[in-house]
Amino acid sequence: MPHVVVKLYSGRSEQQKTRLAEEVTKAVNTALSCGEDAISIAVEDVQPEDWTKKVYETDIMTSRDKLYKKPGYGALAK
Repeated sequence: MPHVVVKLYSGRSEQQKTRLAEEVTKAVNTALSCGEDAISIAVEDVQPEDWTKKVYETDIMTSRDKLYKKPGYGALAK
């Protein structure tokens, strides 16, 4: 039962978020061989000025050991 949360800068259209959810669903289904009915996707808008505090510091930096894809910016950039 995968549940994926995508946090992104606000400003994307509902159509873009729907397309993102569709594509993430396909990728999860392909990678994990689970039915689409088992997958849920949430999209959370974050204001750019809030990104560091609400996402980078709280979700990314505190979960470095769980990241399978690290960002190419900030302290974790190579």
